[in-house]
Amino acid sequence: WSHGQATPRSTPLPPAREQQQERRPTHRRGRRTENRSRRGLMAEEKKPHPQPPPSWSALRLDLAGLVLSLLPVYADCACFAAVCPQWRAAARQLQLPPLPLLALPDGTFYSLMYDKPFHFPGCGFSGYENVCGSWLIFSRDDGCFMVNPFSRATVTLPALSSVRLRPPNASAKSKWAEGGSVESANLYITWMRINEADNLRISKLILCSPNLVAALVGIGPISQILMCQPGALSWSVRAYDRIEDFQDMSFYQGKLYAIAKDENLLVVNISQDHSTGDPQVSRIGRVIEGDCPTWYDAVFEDNSSACKKLYLVESRGMLLMVRRTIWCQFPEPGGDGKIMGGQNEFEVFEADFEHSRWVKVSTVGDDQVLFLGRRCSRSMSVSQYGLPGDRIFFLDDDEDNRLDYAYDEEKTSFGVYSMRFRSIGSGDPNISWKRCAEMYLAAWLFPQDR
Repeated sequence: WSHGQATPRSTPLPPAREQQQERRPTHRRGRRTENRSRRGLMAEEKKPHPQPPPSWSALRLDLAGLVLSLLPVYADCACFAAVCPQWRAAARQLQLPPLPLLALPDGTFYSLMYDKPFHFPGCGFSGYENVCGSWLIFSRDDGCFMVNPFSRATVTLPALSSVRLRPPNASAKSKWAEGGSVESANLYITWMRINEADNLRISKLILCSPNLVAALVGIGPISQILMCQPGALSWSVRAYDRIEDFQDMSFYQGKLYAIAKDENLLVVNISQDHSTGDPQVSRIGRVIEGDCPTWYDAVFEDNSSACKKLYLVESRGMLLMVRRTIWCQFPEPGGDGKIMGGQNEFEVFEADFEHSRWVKVSTVGDDQVLFLGRRCSRSMSVSQYGLPGDRIFFLDDDEDNRLDYAYDEEKTSFGVYSMRFRSIGSGDPNISWKRCAEMYLAAWLFPQDR
């Protein structure tokens, strides 16, 4: 060192202090380790323990509703309900109706928005003779029966040969009218004239309630209204009532209505047989007088003619009559060509019961679609499926054509009429079937009745 300063030297510590200094770091390290261990234990205690994942069977009802609302195809809804009992119960509780199925007599079914055909497992349900909501109607020698292909429920009905007459002593000799004769000036046909026909058939059947079935039974375009209870041994009919050209029938707000070709709306009053307790027609009265154009079935100068078909549909609390016009073209006089069916037109009328009249409407609702068929017609809301509304889906219903007309196309499908644009388009080019007598009974089948 400079300036004569002494060189510094370390002064040794006493042995006790030296050992203490050496032990201090070890003591501090141990305390820090202990603190870290305590903090780790506390953190472990605060960390939530892993919980098992929630079960899909516990899916909340509102979420199940969202899923079902995205499944307009019946097959998808059926798969949803088949997952577990909880999902099946949710599907029943939410009551979200899928779109109808298109049923074909050969046992083939189509879901709208899905053009792949499918068959129900089991017997396949081919050979049905009518459709009512979600029920297929079959006939056999000893009676008729209804089968629900969704639930597999079965309901028996009487044979058409087993009919209880009212009055009970009605005679086949009075085939024309009660108290009348063949020579009478004002003759009309009654049930007694057609009841033994070989081609007697059910043209329309309605399951009005668990205790009431109503049917239009007849030959060709004429029919009579029959009643029975499910499981009964016989139908009931008013033997001497006039046979009408009934076009359709509907159970609306607790009452049965029928519409004839003249567009008269008739209400069918129902009573109970005091001796058997079975339902029966007590009276048929007119509630709306039709105002039908007179030019139907006339042949115009251009050899065209208009055929008419009428449908009754309940929609949004209203009873609607749909008038469908099919324009047909006759061959030239002296020609041997066929009558050809052509363009369809639709008009919709609301029943105004207060003023006893039909009121023409220009729309069926922005979110509504009418599914029209001779055997079963319904109105449905389709907005939840992202489909445009204010349309009519219709079938050809060739079985009850008043004229024996033909078509240019060998195959047929369902058509779509837009109320907004007054235009007709094809339903689905991938859904079609051969146009023949065996396939005339194509119909809409509605799963929401299951």
